[in-house]
Amino acid sequence: MHARLCPTRISVSLIEEHGRIHRKSDGSRPASDRKEPEQETQMTRRLISSGSTFEQEIGYSRAVVEGDWVFVSGTTGFDYSKMTISDDLLEQADQCFRNIGAALDEAGASMRDIVRVTYILPDAADFPKCWPIFRKYLGDVKPAAMMLAAGLSDPRMRIEIQVTARRGSGA
Repeated sequence: MHARLCPTRISVSLIEEHGRIHRKSDGSRPASDRKEPEQETQMTRRLISSGSTFEQEIGYSRAVVEGDWVFVSGTTGFDYSKMTISDDLLEQADQCFRNIGAALDEAGASMRDIVRVTYILPDAADFPKCWPIFRKYLGDVKPAAMMLAAGLSDPRMRIEIQVTARRGSGA
């Protein structure tokens, strides 16, 4: 099967296996080898907001749902309902995951559906301190992961976490 990805839809067409045409002894193709007509599947994009003022001011969504995929934006330790943030790194990490969990829930997914996670911390030395929180939320899931050391947009932010999930993929 050959797939061509477009920004808002996926086109799928079936082709012969390795370019070979299989024929029965009478010269006709077996039903299983006949080329199917091109099929197209429309995928709709759904935007999810947490209500954060950042989303309005900057112009992005907390998460985007495209088919079974859920792309959660970089999420910080702000409690978006109060627009407050703790000074404590571990409290921020925990709040990141609560915020991510809320977005995934609204998307019809869960933490168990996370397939990729990216951690961004201004101070790389803080990364090991967060491992107990990471294990609390993803220890059984074990998604592909990456950590980056980079400045964040607000000096109070000590961690930002971005995830990708595939609905229904969790064990």
